[in-house]
Formats: sequence, C-alpha cells, structure tokens
Amino acid sequence: MTERDLPLRCLSDLGLLVGDVQYQVAELGHGDLTGYDRATLPPDKRFFLNRLENIVLPNIRALQAAMRAAEREVLFTTVENLTQDGRDRGLDYKISGFNVPRGSREAQVLDEIAPVGDEIRFPKSSSSVFNSTTIEYVLRNLGIGWLIITGVLTDQCVISAVRDACDRGFLVIVPEDACATYSEDRHRWALELTKGYCRLTDTATLCAEIDGLRAMGTA
Repeated sequence: MTERDLPLRCLSDLGLLVGDVQYQVAELGHGDLTGYDRATLPPDKRFFLNRLENIVLPNIRALQAAMRAAEREVLFTTVENLTQDGRDRGLDYKISGFNVPRGSREAQVLDEIAPVGDEIRFPKSSSSVFNSTTIEYVLRNLGIGWLIITGVLTDQCVISAVRDACDRGFLVIVPEDACATYSEDRHRWALELTKGYCRLTDTATLCAEIDGLRAMGTA
C-alpha cells in the first residue's frame, strides 16, 4: 500500500475537479443528444444518462457539499472552443467533429452541479485538461497537491486527466461512482487501466473522510 492509497490525513491541499459534466453531452436536446427523447435514445446513451442522473450527479453534489463545507476548492472543466467555429480545437476533436462553440449553452456545466460564486472553470479543447489549459499553474498557485477527479467520460477525459495529473506530481483520488461512460464494461475497463495512477474509492467513503477531518479541525 502506498501513501496515495491511504485515507485522507489533511484537507489543506485537497481539491475537487468536476470534468465535462456539461450540456453538450449530458442533457437531452443539447449537443450529442440533440434529436433524441427518452424513447429514442440508443442503448449506450440511455445507460449513460441513467447512470449520470441516478448515481453520478447525486454523488458529485455530495462531494461538492463536503468540499464547500470544508472551504476547499471545487473546480470544473468543460469542453469549449476559444472560437465560434472551432478552428482552435485539437486535431482529435476536429477529426471526430466534436465542436462546442465559445459561450454556447452546450459549454456550460449542468445547472444542478454548476459553479458557485467564483469557483474556477477551465474551458478546454483537448481530452486532458492539462494539455489545453493553465490548470497545472493554477493548482500549484492554490496549493493543491491532492486532486479528486470526477466526471465524464470515465474512459476518455477522466482517465486522461488522471494520468496527466499523476505525471505532473499530483496525488489523485477517483471516486468511481462519481464518473460515467457509455457502458458498464467501458467504465470498469477504464478503472482497471487507471488504478495504478490513483486511489480508487467511492463517494460515501471520501465524504466521510472529508467530514471527519473537518469535524476534528484537521487542516
């Protein structure tokens, strides 16, 4: 067992990152889900939305509440171009046709878990937030050394951020029930590939650790 696998011991350098839970991918009538209703959703998208609504969003809200109560940073990423036409996007997004115009509704975090006050959101144009934003610089300025990473998709942007954060010297925690992708197999496969880069846990365990440290006054 390594230091990363142990329960939290302090809160002073802990941050929460909520990745790409935005209208482009997570709300009927927007972005990838334009033209669908509940009856016409393909099976993979139905699985994704059900997991998101019934498991992931409640768990992200619980983590947000615990972190805000502890006065720790809650941060966000969303896929969003710097331009309207997407000419600044990474090549992968251009090839795949993934295009989220600057300032669009699709680029915004879902209202139920949206930033509060001056919480920071990083618009990104690549799978890993570490490749197309200043997040590393900002995390170091904030004094964050431990980073909880949640969001979508488990097997794409989430694991990309986990590996890049690890390579840059951050200690990463992934509550698996605060992440989602398009099938259970994809979700589990991604976690299996990621477990060497982070501590895998669940939301209830993590919230209990945060609340316990806050109650004890452990900075």
